[in-house]
Amino acid sequence: MSGGESELAEALLDGEYHALARAITTIENREDGYRDLVAALYEHTGNAEVIGITGSPGSGKSTLVDKLALAYRERGERVGIVAVDPSSPYSGGAVLGDRIRMASSVGDMDVFVRSMSARGSLGGLSMATADAVTAFDAFGMDRVIIETVGAGQNEIDVVRAADTVAVLVPPGSGDTVQTLKAGILEIADVFVVNKADLDGADRTVTELREMVGLGNDVNPILDHRGKHGYGTTDTTDVDGASTDGEGDGWTPPIVETVATRGDGVDELIAEFEAHASHLDESGHRAERERTRSAEELRRLLRSDLNGMVEAEIERRGGIEVLVNETVDGGRDPYSLADELLTPIEECLANRRDE
Repeated sequence: MSGGESELAEALLDGEYHALARAITTIENREDGYRDLVAALYEHTGNAEVIGITGSPGSGKSTLVDKLALAYRERGERVGIVAVDPSSPYSGGAVLGDRIRMASSVGDMDVFVRSMSARGSLGGLSMATADAVTAFDAFGMDRVIIETVGAGQNEIDVVRAADTVAVLVPPGSGDTVQTLKAGILEIADVFVVNKADLDGADRTVTELREMVGLGNDVNPILDHRGKHGYGTTDTTDVDGASTDGEGDGWTPPIVETVATRGDGVDELIAEFEAHASHLDESGHRAERERTRSAEELRRLLRSDLNGMVEAEIERRGGIEVLVNETVDGGRDPYSLADELLTPIEECLANRRDE
């Protein structure tokens, strides 16, 4: 690690806010030395409780996050917020970077809000998000809240970055809850019916209760964190052992809130704490950490391999040159792709033979 990254890491660990801001900028922009920086911070993590807030656009995520931060501050806790926003198609930056709905903590140095661009990442989270959480954790934040874009089923990536995931469901017709069945339902540790003062809230709560098997005699639709693992469709854990049919004994509670007034926020925090206790007592926190590490490693490898391929494409004159080979030169894309990947395969094969 160069002297600059070393000094930045030391300043962050010493609690300097400007160093935290600079570190997250370095991480988000993938500047030279960011990997060494994150590596230096990694060993100082593991103390912050990470909460994911997701749900459809308009469900009140930002307002709820603002009130959660205020409530945690009243308890004397420090809060880091990563607000993942839609990406500008022109600059790649966060479209909603002003975070105008998070006003309660303006001027409070112990609530650090950072908007980050999703940058088109599947799952609504850029790869930099998990690294930003690492920076907040190493800095000494007690709570780190991740607010996602709210793009629907792809939000499952938040599971891999958070200890507890809250899915916000706005009051409305049954179609909203039916849509959740498609995938996002499975990632919730806590359901939040926000804007609970509006018409339709009671119906939404009832439908959610039916879907998770609360208050009725039918089997729960949700085998939570069981067959589908931690928000994935894989039925094996990171060691290759089958997890099919194994639940963790946690049934997602349903909390009603009116975030604009702060109603229900204390009850929601109580459910977060109950879930955290459950993770510790059941041993599932360690399982989540292993799953998170496995997914992070996979993401890094995919990113690095993609970078190698992109570099090879540029060496050959750019993607347009390769497209011309397929369109005008009669090359099929499969053999061309094989040709691009062959050097990587040969390198790996040589390493195995050493």
